[in-house]
Amino acid sequence: MKLILTQEVTNLGAPGDVVEVKDGYGRNYLMPRGFAIRWTRGAEKQIDSIKKARSVREVRDLDHAEEIKTQLEALTVSVPAQAGSTGRLFGAVTVADIVAAVRAAGGPDIDKRRIQVDQPIKSLGAHDVHVKIHDELSAMLRLQVVAS
Repeated sequence: MKLILTQEVTNLGAPGDVVEVKDGYGRNYLMPRGFAIRWTRGAEKQIDSIKKARSVREVRDLDHAEEIKTQLEALTVSVPAQAGSTGRLFGAVTVADIVAAVRAAGGPDIDKRRIQVDQPIKSLGAHDVHVKIHDELSAMLRLQVVAS
């Protein structure tokens, strides 16, 4: 099955790439989740707009990635969350919460799909979060979860 990716898929490709996958993978996983659209001659015209949107969001080069990394690692990001008396959260801190906290702290805009949380954040205190800025570069973001 021939598909056009609309979002980045690990080990498959980036938005705007035309990929060949097995029918079941495309029909049951990629297309229902909005990761891809079926390739047609009409849809092929959308590739340019998908790639333009991708280039706007993407980090320009390795020097720009280094600059973003130093900005992120210098930030002190505080995420307010509701917690019980023992310090356990009512839920978990999501990647959307982290993106909003970075933006509120004056940091650069980052794509939520680039944030990698190893363990769910369900307690107050300091946590480390990895941000994949570029294919060759990732940053360590120090996150402080505080009770709201």
